[in-house]
Amino acid sequence: MTSALLHPFSKPSSDNFRTLVRSEGVRVWDDEGNEYIDGLGSLWYCQVGHNRAELVQAITNQLQTLSSYHTFAPMGSQISDQAAERIRSVSPFPDGRVFLCSSGSESVDSAIKIMRKVAILRGEPERQIILRRSRGYHGVNVGGTTLQGIPANREGWGDLLPKVLEIDPTNIESAASIFKEHGQNIAGVVTEAVQGAGGVFPPPDGFLEGLRRLCDDNGSLLVFDEVITGFGRTGNWFASDTYNVKPDLITFAKGVTSGYQPMGGVLVSRALCDLFEQDPDFVFMHGYTYSGHPAACAAAIANIDLIEKEGLVERAKHIGKRLSQGLEALKSDGLLSEVRGVGAIWAGQIEGATTEQGLAVRDKMTEKGVICRAINGALAFCPPLIIEDQDIDHMIDIAEQAITEIMNS
Repeated sequence: MTSALLHPFSKPSSDNFRTLVRSEGVRVWDDEGNEYIDGLGSLWYCQVGHNRAELVQAITNQLQTLSSYHTFAPMGSQISDQAAERIRSVSPFPDGRVFLCSSGSESVDSAIKIMRKVAILRGEPERQIILRRSRGYHGVNVGGTTLQGIPANREGWGDLLPKVLEIDPTNIESAASIFKEHGQNIAGVVTEAVQGAGGVFPPPDGFLEGLRRLCDDNGSLLVFDEVITGFGRTGNWFASDTYNVKPDLITFAKGVTSGYQPMGGVLVSRALCDLFEQDPDFVFMHGYTYSGHPAACAAAIANIDLIEKEGLVERAKHIGKRLSQGLEALKSDGLLSEVRGVGAIWAGQIEGATTEQGLAVRDKMTEKGVICRAINGALAFCPPLIIEDQDIDHMIDIAEQAITEIMNS
């Protein structure tokens, strides 16, 4: 009999899983006693490392006071207010507001609804079109699935949201031509500041600035999906700071709590807040049962405090330099054809590798005690921001061994 758990992004017919039982710092252990360096921060999110006492204690203390309660009107809590303020304080919108939910997928679907609501409140209900970017990943709820620029994730689920158009991931003229034809009907553009699950692709020079201009010229909104890049990953608190482009909405999740509790959300710029606030009778008819969950809020506050206290935002730059140098050395040796990334998120394209060979290299690395992600023949790394240099170097050494073994077999 197969496991009762239906694993995500997995073959339901397979029971071939490693069972993890313990974690500490940048390492995890399975039920057979094998030790692994977590080179992916679990799933692009564990900024402060595993089993940090500060976060565990903050969550425990909160559960022992106000363990859970909703934030639908007329209820609220001090901890949810404090978490929103703490998140806002490090964001590009210090005078904006924060909508809270439980995941990046919920964040993206919330942003879709907000974009279309803004158009309606502005008296432009015809603005329903949303532009997505090829290679983009935006979660797996219905809205985010529609916005997927990865066909394998989008196709095979039946009809999705209408009025979504795709632009080229690197050529701004692709977006310009769609705006020229549909500009008056475009609600906005949703893009990752750095495309993560699609293979770790930083934006081409001028691309994000070009999207900002097109949105401004056509009265549309720009949404940055910073579910992966937020909270220090790119060497700034947010990638919008790294690239000096300010969107209208920012979706976040993952690094906001380093995964210690499920949390996501949407940062809303002051201009859009003004629109929502101008009519005292307007009701924001959107929210989730766990929006502003007390334990998640406590985790977010403790996590942000720890990132700040330990200088992990700046640390991301050092990690990126060390990691990228190691990958570039593998490229010089002919093992990689391309190295790409920013801050502490990087990928190396294996020379001549198919998707299947990339997965085989990943599996070989796992056997050797290093966890990474394989994407279309590339190896992706997104380690906790507390990782030490010797562990970065070890990851590179293991990657070299695994690539050589698989590609020469």
